[in-house]
Amino acid sequence: MVDIATRVWNHKWKIDPIVRSLIDTDFYKLLMCQSVFRNKPDTQVRFSLINRSSHVPLARLIDEGELREQLDHIRSLSLRRGESTWLRGNTFYGKRQMFRPDFMEWFENLRLPAYELERVGDQYELTFEGKWPEVMLWEISALSVLMELRSRAVLNDLGRFELQVLYARAMTKLWEKVEQLRGIDGLRIADFGTRRRHSFLWQDWCVQAMFEGLGSSFVGTSNCLIAKNRDLEAIGTNAHELPMVYAALAEDDDELARAPYDVLADWHEEHEGNLRMILPDTYGTEGFLRRAPDWLAGWTGIRIDSGDPAQGAETAIRWWKERGEDPTQKLVIFSDGLDVEKIAELQAQFSGRVRVSFGWGTLLTNDFRGLTADDSLAPFSMVCKAVSADGRPTVKLSDNPNKAMGPQHQIERYKRVFGVGDQKAIEVVV
Repeated sequence: MVDIATRVWNHKWKIDPIVRSLIDTDFYKLLMCQSVFRNKPDTQVRFSLINRSSHVPLARLIDEGELREQLDHIRSLSLRRGESTWLRGNTFYGKRQMFRPDFMEWFENLRLPAYELERVGDQYELTFEGKWPEVMLWEISALSVLMELRSRAVLNDLGRFELQVLYARAMTKLWEKVEQLRGIDGLRIADFGTRRRHSFLWQDWCVQAMFEGLGSSFVGTSNCLIAKNRDLEAIGTNAHELPMVYAALAEDDDELARAPYDVLADWHEEHEGNLRMILPDTYGTEGFLRRAPDWLAGWTGIRIDSGDPAQGAETAIRWWKERGEDPTQKLVIFSDGLDVEKIAELQAQFSGRVRVSFGWGTLLTNDFRGLTADDSLAPFSMVCKAVSADGRPTVKLSDNPNKAMGPQHQIERYKRVFGVGDQKAIEVVV
């Protein structure tokens, strides 16, 4: 096992680039990329970094030259032979050859496109533009780089023994969480923490701790590279990006209203089983389910990623019952801002009523709260989202208005088209 504190103290850039591989990304990005490659390969998109935590002055903390060096390194990466073999030959969700030969041939020859970087005050404006299948693969890498460079900037001021003590405390903190999770009957939990991790080495350590501490209750990791290296299940399905871009491409309000279901119709043709998970909150869960075609009720389950998680699950249960489905056979994945107490609460509330699972993110792989004097390593909220498609702005409403994004006049239009009324604002922690 890597001595992380010593590695940080003796840090050498060439040994520890922040992003080590094109598959150092979330599994759902590759699944979505294949779908986009098949259905909308020529759509032009623009992705932008959005720091929701403006009190974290990234441009003052992170040297621009070092940031460019890390981003340029990512552009030099290509798929390695062993990685290609793993993707081509491995079984994912019980299915062999999940990734088609034409997609794999394209992926094996891919280099990520250029980026645009500008300092504006105390923040960086980082954007990526080009064909959707290429640009979308920047998202997780860009977030990982900014998060880890911020961590490195803080750690750079610590002495060798301070680093040893810091990581000892962080390991103890995580292990205490693992011990709490052990007491939850029927727990199923996966690592969803790549995008806002403290570092790659720390995420890898957290995954190993979860595997050893929880055994079969730990069902896998969203990170493809760690899944490959540790012989674990790669976990993930789809994300808000797909309906956001499909909706932006709509020619009128009728097409806009159909867009979230067109996404899932395309997905339906490619995937089955546990990959048929609905993410209903992009434009409001209530309205999405109310207007959903009957065939969607037969899908495996729902992922809840914003708003009140208990309310979201209750809404899904009512919907399944109304559509003649048995909720006890359906899977609900909770994935928004989770920590141990909320996981235990939701498991107790919904166990036996649905099949419950958790995707644990930032507070698994980046919970250094309270471990430095000024709390300078506390996690913060940052995203990298598609902001336009073929020159049209994208919009996300979410079940939490604090997560909404897009031009205000378009937000109002989308609320009208999707019938979104008053929403309860919930603090976005991570």
